[in-house]
Amino acid sequence: MSPGRRPFAAITGPARGSITHTPDVDAITKRGRFQAGSIGMLLVLAIIWGGSVPLTKLGLRDLPPLTLTALRYLVAAPFFAVFLWGRPLPPPPALAAAGGLGILGIAIGQVAQTLGVREISASVATVISALIPIFVVVFARIRLRQPIRGREACGLAVAFTGVMLVAGADPRELFASEATMIRGEALMLLSAVAVALYYVLSLSLVAAHSVVTVAALSSLAGAAALVPVSAWELGHAAARITEVGVFVVFYLAVLVTVVGLVIWFSALNRLSASIAAILQYLQPIVGVAASAVLFGDPLGVRFGAGAGLVALGIALSTTGQARDAQESRLPIPK
Repeated sequence: MSPGRRPFAAITGPARGSITHTPDVDAITKRGRFQAGSIGMLLVLAIIWGGSVPLTKLGLRDLPPLTLTALRYLVAAPFFAVFLWGRPLPPPPALAAAGGLGILGIAIGQVAQTLGVREISASVATVISALIPIFVVVFARIRLRQPIRGREACGLAVAFTGVMLVAGADPRELFASEATMIRGEALMLLSAVAVALYYVLSLSLVAAHSVVTVAALSSLAGAAALVPVSAWELGHAAARITEVGVFVVFYLAVLVTVVGLVIWFSALNRLSASIAAILQYLQPIVGVAASAVLFGDPLGVRFGAGAGLVALGIALSTTGQARDAQESRLPIPK
C-alpha cells in the first residue's frame, strides 16, 4: 500500500475487534487548504512585485535611484514599527542577525540591483533577476535540506526559458565583453545572490520569532543603512517631489515591501522553497505587460510563447501539491 493511502477498512468501517490507524482527515484537509491559500497569495504577490519595475521607471524620472530606494524603506519603517508595537523583541543575538539580514538583502541586494539596471539593458537585467528563484531553491537545499523533486527542477528550467523569451533577451548579451556590461551584470548577479540568501537565511529567525517580527526588524535595519547613502546621493543629483513620485514611493513601500515580505515569508513557511520560487516567475510577465501599457513597449510572439512556458513551468512544479499535502506529516502552520 502506498504511503498516505487510507486502508479500505478505514473507509467502510473497521471490523469488530480490529485496530486500525488512519490519518486525521480534518488535519489533512486543513493542511491542503493552507498550501492552496499560500499558492493563491503568491500569485497575488507576483502581480504586486511584477508591477514594481515599470513603476520604478516612472519614479526614477523624479528621484535618483538610491534616494528612491531609501525613501521606499523609510516610508515602510513606520508600518513595521507598528507591527512591532507590543511584541517582545528577540534576544540580542537574534536582533543582530535580523539587522545583518537587512544589510544583506536591502542595503546590498537592492542597491546592487538599482546600480546594475543603470549599466545594462532591461532584458538582460530581467534574465539575471530571474536567477533569484533558482538561487533560493539551491540555498534552501543546502541550508534547510529541502529536497528538489524532478518535476520541480524541470518546472524551474522551463519557466526560466520562458522568462528569457518574455524579456526578449539575446543570450549572447549575457556574455558581453564591454566593461560597462560586465560591471552591470556583476552587480545584478550580486543582487540576485544577496536577495536569495536574505530570504533563505531569514527562515530560521522566522520560525523562532514570527514572520512580522523578522520582516520588520530586517527592513528597519536596511532603511537605517540607506539613509547615509541617500544623503550622499542628494548632494550630487537633483530630486523633485511630484504626485507620480509620491505614488511610486508608497506603492513600493506599502505593497511591495510591507505586504510583500509578510506574504513571502509566510509562504516559505508553508511551501517548499522550489514551489514558492517558481510562482515568482510570473513577475516578468506582469512587468513586461505593465511596461507595454505605461510606455507603449510592443508585445510580440516571443512574449506569448514565453508566457506559455512560464505557465507550463508553474504547472509542472505545482501539480501534485494536494496529494503531497495529504502524504505530509508536518505540523499544521499556525
